[in-house]
Amino acid sequence: MYTTIELFAGAGGLALGVEKAGFNTIGLVEFDADACNTLKTNRPNWNVIHDDIANVSNQNLEELFNIKKGDLDLLSGGAPCQAFSYAGKRLGFEDTRGTLFYHYAVFLKKLQPKMFLFENVRGLLTHDGGKTYKTMLNVFEDAGYVTEKQVLNAWDYGVAQKRERLITVGIRKDLANQIKFEFPKKHEYKPVLKDILYNVPDSPYTPYGEKKRKIFELVPPGGYWRDIDPEIAKEYMKSCWYMAGGRTGILRRLSMEEPSLTVLTSPSQKQTERCHPLEARPFTIRENARCQSFPDEWEFCGSIMSQYKQVGNAVPVNLGYEVAAQIKKALEENVYVLGA
Repeated sequence: MYTTIELFAGAGGLALGVEKAGFNTIGLVEFDADACNTLKTNRPNWNVIHDDIANVSNQNLEELFNIKKGDLDLLSGGAPCQAFSYAGKRLGFEDTRGTLFYHYAVFLKKLQPKMFLFENVRGLLTHDGGKTYKTMLNVFEDAGYVTEKQVLNAWDYGVAQKRERLITVGIRKDLANQIKFEFPKKHEYKPVLKDILYNVPDSPYTPYGEKKRKIFELVPPGGYWRDIDPEIAKEYMKSCWYMAGGRTGILRRLSMEEPSLTVLTSPSQKQTERCHPLEARPFTIRENARCQSFPDEWEFCGSIMSQYKQVGNAVPVNLGYEVAAQIKKALEENVYVLGA
């Protein structure tokens, strides 16, 4: 079975998708204690390392994960995007020191996996005028990889949620002529909330206050603040009423006939609200997990707010699966890797 190590694993959305595609997860690194407990609770056999990645990357990774340099099939994960220093104008490995991405790059250099999967927000493409992503691509090249990138919307891949992610896939240069990777094709059917919001297991949620709940009862499914009495909306929105733009996230109620908007880390934020289509309340933990295509048996640990955060930060399982399945296909079709 193909091997993988996951960095910045969170609650396991990407790792679960990669596992589903047929990879054996030999190690995961995560700093958040609740997320680590989530991983350990659901997969006791996974080697979950609860530590700062800066501490882990300094170790002998071959010994830590019991794998030789060059033997790992896939390194996956997505380091949070931070501004880099361009003082030296090298736009390479040294410019990333002090950032979490630097440690992802250290793993690449030390372990030299056959392929890597790096996911991040679409905004990374334009962050700091594109310099941040350019630096990352330079680092990937310096580490010995050729890369391909594409922005994928989870809604196109069996996820009832509009969520765009920048996916970067790397192939080690010595294998680049043998390994041919193609991004997954979009599904013909794109699911909506009515496809997933049925028989959802009970789970906690953070209810609205009474005043807010009554206002949301006035908003029709698929509507927002413009669909209620303007005086009520104005009083609710306060200073936001005078802001420019559509402000479509305020008093936003979803519809069963549409996908969820991007699942967030908090159930109730004034400018990015996602009210349940049929009830005047936020989505429960398990409803958000459905929107992220987690299986119902995947248990989240920690406080309610911690669980919301874990679910909201995750890569949708089905999206992770689709990309990982294409990576596995590329590895399988490469006779050099298989040693044939």
